[in-house]
Amino acid sequence: MKTNGHSPVDLIINNRRRIEKVFAVVLILSLICIPMVGVNYDLTKYLPDDSPSAQALDIMEKEFTYPGMGRVLLEDVTLYEAKNIKDRIVDVDGVDMVMWCDTTTNIYGSSQFIDYEDIEDYYKDGDAYMDIIFLEKDSSDRTHRAVREIEQIVGDRGCVAGSAVSDTNLGPTINAEIARVMVLAVIIIFLILTLTTTSWFEPVLFLSVLGIAIVINMGTNIIFGEISFLSNAVGAVLQLACSMDYSIFLLHAFTEEKANGAAPEQAMANALRSAFSSIGASGATTIVGFLALALMRFGIGPDMGLVLAKGIALSLVTVLLLMPALILRFQDVVDKTRHRPFIPGQWRKFGEFAYKIRKPVLAVVLVIILPCYVAQGMADFTYGNEAVGNSPGTPVYEAEQKMNEKFGQSNMMLALVPLDGNITEKAMSEEIADLPYVRYALGLASALPEGVPEEFLPESVTGMLHSENWARVIINVRSAGESDAAFAYADEIRAIIDKYYPGEQTYLVGVTPSTQDIKAIIVPDNQLVNIVSLLGVALVVAITYKALLLPLVVLIPIECAVFINTAMPYIYGQRTMFLGFIIVSCIQLGATIDYSILLTGNYLDARAQGDKKEAAIRAVTVSAESILTSGMILMTVAYGLYFMTSVEAISSLGQLIGRGALISMLLVLFLLPECLIIFDRWIVKPDYAEKKHAKMNRIRSNKLRLPVLSELHVQRLRLRAQIRENRRARHKAFRGRVKQLFRKAGNSAPKHKDKEENDHETK
Repeated sequence: MKTNGHSPVDLIINNRRRIEKVFAVVLILSLICIPMVGVNYDLTKYLPDDSPSAQALDIMEKEFTYPGMGRVLLEDVTLYEAKNIKDRIVDVDGVDMVMWCDTTTNIYGSSQFIDYEDIEDYYKDGDAYMDIIFLEKDSSDRTHRAVREIEQIVGDRGCVAGSAVSDTNLGPTINAEIARVMVLAVIIIFLILTLTTTSWFEPVLFLSVLGIAIVINMGTNIIFGEISFLSNAVGAVLQLACSMDYSIFLLHAFTEEKANGAAPEQAMANALRSAFSSIGASGATTIVGFLALALMRFGIGPDMGLVLAKGIALSLVTVLLLMPALILRFQDVVDKTRHRPFIPGQWRKFGEFAYKIRKPVLAVVLVIILPCYVAQGMADFTYGNEAVGNSPGTPVYEAEQKMNEKFGQSNMMLALVPLDGNITEKAMSEEIADLPYVRYALGLASALPEGVPEEFLPESVTGMLHSENWARVIINVRSAGESDAAFAYADEIRAIIDKYYPGEQTYLVGVTPSTQDIKAIIVPDNQLVNIVSLLGVALVVAITYKALLLPLVVLIPIECAVFINTAMPYIYGQRTMFLGFIIVSCIQLGATIDYSILLTGNYLDARAQGDKKEAAIRAVTVSAESILTSGMILMTVAYGLYFMTSVEAISSLGQLIGRGALISMLLVLFLLPECLIIFDRWIVKPDYAEKKHAKMNRIRSNKLRLPVLSELHVQRLRLRAQIRENRRARHKAFRGRVKQLFRKAGNSAPKHKDKEENDHETK
């Protein structure tokens, strides 16, 4: 087959069977690769290498391990019963140590000699509390197995909580919840598309194409080795919601070309050429918005940015290459499943209403936009791993609250100091232990009996707290992992460490110190990401429309929507994750700028034929259905994450995206027309209509070039056609003979029965 001189569009149409086979192979390979992609739930892994916490974690991994943490509450037990359960937990593979009152108190002595006030941090009113330190980190498989075994040991006598328990339950919880969200999203998107299309099969076609793109994106994540839980949780959902427009654009363009009398292949070629600019601009703005996240120093930004941008790029490729093949293959099915429109095609009254309220909307936005801009940075933010934990209503959260109510909060920190003498280490540990908010500060120097050399103890004991170069002190603080009080406590403990080891490199490791480092890094990232995403999207719009002022106009409603959306947590007094605050700015900008571009393009088309008022009304009239369809899909999917996930980081991101899509949709429909009217004299070019008309004429005059076939290839095609015809003829003849046999059998059966009955009567 000769393809020399054929355009890319011709190659797509003429090689559609091969394209289908290639995508089938890639789809199968992606399904195989998906289980091999690792998922990380620890935000501290994304700290830059030069941050103190990252350096401390590296030392901890080399010299000791970075231990996972757990908590156990036993209810209605005696000291002896609690001791028995504690000893069973200590014997569990993967448990390093269990901190309980028996380390300082002889619980086997007479109760008269036990000062219960001294052990009330661990035992009171018949309830016992224990801190568990695991040998490996929270996300380790060994730790997960240990947690499951501890849960069986505790049974109905109490409950288990802590970061290791949360991590153990987090993966299965998120996977189950995201699966439910995807099922709900597919059902709702199918219903929305059914209402806005005229065929029962079109929604199936849309969802199939994007489903293939999503699976390929999930499988190709293997190139990263491991992705974050956020990317894994929201990647597929956002890819589905943000990419639906591309399929709709292409199918609508194909339908329009067919309505103009073009043959199917020619109609698809025209549709690809006419829709490519709008699909390309829409995809490019979304990709640029996501790629801006890759510039963050905090590693989860590049992780999410690359995964989401790759997903949108794969959706573009799938829509432009595979969807034409599927549309041409199933066009008869689409035609046979046509139904009447469920939504009236006339949106004129809606357009007139939008034009009527445009000035009041502009006035309201001008009044609130400055306060919203100021308020967006004043919300109560979370920064670290605590937002990854389970939310209210989950068993882990309820267990945590029960423990906090009975024994207070528990926040484990680890001090890493040089190994240069037990005297200094002991003095430091004792001063930290004397702080009112510290439960204990356990170091080897402070735990050694007076006068007993360290060498007398087995290495299995000393190795927990001393390595060749470092000593570590386990510090338990009565606070949450992330709060102003916790930050103040960490600063005071760090100051004490520096006092005893002046000029030497020391570290404080734990949830609180890591969160402080994340906060110090992620706040400056926000400014960089906002600037880059804005400039990137503006550049794409400027190149698409070949205009400098137009990007400013189309960005006005979207940026106003971003400011209003991100100010809502402060207005409502909600606590929200700062990481989601950054991510939503890029997602909202990249995903909803399409609405603004679509309405602006329709305004310019209408303006070439009428005045500003009529152009504004017509722009809203023509654009409303597409904007509402796309906006409702994104909003529905995002709110599905909000309502159906128990992980705060994911649910808060879903709420921000869903609310942002709604606000963007409203401002594009009701604010953008007035902006276009205000800037009309600078954005409307006199020759716009002529250029567009000439472009469409060029597209429709560009006939599809069918492949030039050699004589041998023609003979092969004829032979294949003859073989297929002969096969159909044989099948038809065979079916005819089978029917004949059944008819004969049917005619003979009753006669045979009657003969038998007559013989019986005669006898």
